[in-house]
Amino acid sequence: MRYRTVATGGTFDHIHRGHLALLAKSFEVGEVVVIGVTSDSFAHREGKSPDQDYGTRVKVLEDVIARGFPGRKYIIAKLEDYFGPGIAKPEVEAIVVSRETAARVPTANNLRAERGYPPLEVVVVDYALADDSKPISSTRIRRGEIDQEGHLLGQRQN
Repeated sequence: MRYRTVATGGTFDHIHRGHLALLAKSFEVGEVVVIGVTSDSFAHREGKSPDQDYGTRVKVLEDVIARGFPGRKYIIAKLEDYFGPGIAKPEVEAIVVSRETAARVPTANNLRAERGYPPLEVVVVDYALADDSKPISSTRIRRGEIDQEGHLLGQRQN
């Protein structure tokens, strides 16, 4: 482990191979992982329509962590905006992000600087790709294009 405390986040609707890669890297590099989970209202403001409500998403996430990362230390925090626990806690040293969300880190570090906190180091996790070489995403799963492992499904919609 390289860091005492790291942060990561997401909506975690239909936990898939990409989420698992993000969690695996977070637990690999951090002793304690602060996991921001998008609130229902924030998800809707961002144009997302999760199939699972916040409470269900957190429960499934906790089950996944218990099975895949037993005994590891973590905190789940509700995200009402992009910059939840990674900004609010000065002890967070790094943030684990996908390529999609890496572009927000400079803004996060500016906010941390305003608070007198050191900048977050950035650990980027590559996309997990589906069988069609496109990124696995909860949106694609909800559309019925792929399953959580990225396998193409017969009822593909565009």
